[in-house]
Amino acid sequence: MDDRPIFMRPGHNAGDLVQAREWKILREERGLVEVEAHLPTRVLNPRGQLFGGFTGTYVDMIALYTCRTLNADKSASPWSATINMRIDYFAPVLGPRFRLLGELINDGRSTCLIATTFSSLEGEKLVYAITTLRKNA
Repeated sequence: MDDRPIFMRPGHNAGDLVQAREWKILREERGLVEVEAHLPTRVLNPRGQLFGGFTGTYVDMIALYTCRTLNADKSASPWSATINMRIDYFAPVLGPRFRLLGELINDGRSTCLIATTFSSLEGEKLVYAITTLRKNA
C-alpha cells in the first residue's frame, strides 16, 4: 500500500479533473506547498500543452491548499473562497510532469494572498499567479 501523503483525495470535482490524487507532495510547511504534478490528456490543447482555461484550476487547487497550511488543526479544514486571481503566462506548460509552488504572500485577518509558480522539472518558470482568498467562507 502506498503511504505517501495525498494532495487531495478523490471526490472533489476540480481535483478529480486534474487527477490531484496522483500529485507528489515535495514539501509542505506553514504557508508553503510544493508538488510535482502531471498533465492528464483531457486538459491539453491541440498542441499538447496545458490549455490556458485549465490553468486556473491548478492555481486554485494550490492556493486553497497553501491557505489550509495556515490552520494548525488540519481536522477542522476551514473553507476558503477565491475572490481574485491573476495569471501571467511565460511559456507553455508541457508534460508529462511539472512543479507547482504555492507561497503565502500575506496572511490578513479575513483574506490571504498566495503566489503560485509553475515550473518545468528543469526549473524554468512557466506561469506565475496571484490569488486572493477569503478565509473561513
